[in-house]
Amino acid sequence: MALPAAAFAPSSVSSTNDDLDGMFDLAPVSLWIEDYGDLKRKLDGWRAEGVTDLVAHLSADPQRVSDCMALLKVLRVNQHTLRLFAADSQQTLLGALDRVFRGDMSATVVHELDQLWRGQLTFESETVNYALDGRRLDVRVRARVLPGHEDSWSRVLVSLDDVTERVAAQRLRDESAKHARSLFDRSPVSLWVEDFSAVRSLLESIRTRGITDFATFIKVHPEFVTRCMQEIRVIDVNHETLRMFGAPDLQTLLGNISRVFRDEMRESFAEQLQDLWNGKTVQQREVLNYSLSGEALNIHMQFAVQDDRLDTWDLVLVSLVDITARKKAEAYLEYLGKHDVLTQLCNRTYYTEELNRLSRKGPWPVSIVAIDLNGLKQINDHEGHAAGDSLLRRMGEVLDKAVDPPAWPARIGGDEFAVLLPMTDERGAEAMRERILTLLEMNNQFHAGQSGHALSLAIGLATCHGEESLETALQRADRAMYADKARHYEGAGVERRQA
Repeated sequence: MALPAAAFAPSSVSSTNDDLDGMFDLAPVSLWIEDYGDLKRKLDGWRAEGVTDLVAHLSADPQRVSDCMALLKVLRVNQHTLRLFAADSQQTLLGALDRVFRGDMSATVVHELDQLWRGQLTFESETVNYALDGRRLDVRVRARVLPGHEDSWSRVLVSLDDVTERVAAQRLRDESAKHARSLFDRSPVSLWVEDFSAVRSLLESIRTRGITDFATFIKVHPEFVTRCMQEIRVIDVNHETLRMFGAPDLQTLLGNISRVFRDEMRESFAEQLQDLWNGKTVQQREVLNYSLSGEALNIHMQFAVQDDRLDTWDLVLVSLVDITARKKAEAYLEYLGKHDVLTQLCNRTYYTEELNRLSRKGPWPVSIVAIDLNGLKQINDHEGHAAGDSLLRRMGEVLDKAVDPPAWPARIGGDEFAVLLPMTDERGAEAMRERILTLLEMNNQFHAGQSGHALSLAIGLATCHGEESLETALQRADRAMYADKARHYEGAGVERRQA
């Protein structure tokens, strides 16, 4: 059916135009109608002059970008644009465009111009504008040369989407991510981000085979532990990790990971697997690692599968604290608690503890060598304690070389020493005395020309077979030692109290 002629009457066309104007003006997005005709003529002129690379041409003289922007003519904006830019009228807005388009927009403008230069009649970008009340507006720009104006660019429709909130949220996320990364990289603790998903799959695979006693399984199949170690994927480490292990970069560290986790680490990892098998996804333990230079590192390790990855184990955070210095300090304090600082032999505390232990458990027979250094008091009185200390250190050297485990020597008083000999009978005790005296003679010969003082010992022996108390045997050794000391002073013509 043909349409009535009235449908094409001027009033109908006018009505349609009014509708279009109304839609433009009331659109819920910022709309601009602009004239790019002068810009096109400028670009065509440069092309005629032989310009082929517009970006390079604009970069050579930044003023050219400003000149291009000045050629754009705003013909009309809608109500949403006025509200967005806090303008009370189009005239006010157009009179203040220098306040709207400011800051460094050149990079964005160059990108838009280049798209037009390449024949694209549409372009889009993101840039920053400013409302007349000073608010910063992050906007997404979409532009299109309207149909019928492709040859002149005299009508271009530009829409602006206010993306300020999205950009601000993204900026906040970026800053948070940057801050988190900085905390990770600059942490004073070694941090590792690892993927244990393959390890989880291996554990689940043997669980589905009906394995319930995991501890027995890995004893029978030690290769399973090795396989799990090989399946760990290191995602990232921080700067402290590289410093701690002496690696210049992540690639070098990962390429030498077998030098870092070796020897005792396999046993520690087996314990870690046992905990994971039992559902313990947060762990801590002390382990031994090695730097790339081969230095042993005592490490306090903390391991945690991230809460949102408990179903996959693909994100695990491991922290390593170097406790090597603390371990050395603890070992030294323990050493001091059991050793005499001057002679480096065991001290009286350790001697008493071991004497009590042997009294309860043996093993029998136990022999005791009681020793007293002759003449120490006289040397201290006449030459000072430095000379006496020198003799005591020499005594420590003699006993340290003479006695081998499981026997051990101790300094139990000022000039008193003892050697405990488990599983040693009378013949063994006598052999120990002869060994001590032999080394004593060698020490005296070595020091003969240095101090002029010879070491002289009084020695007493006793052996306990378990029928009597070890304390009784100790008293017998002491009496034998004092008898030997008396013979020494009688032969030297010196009163005992002077020695």
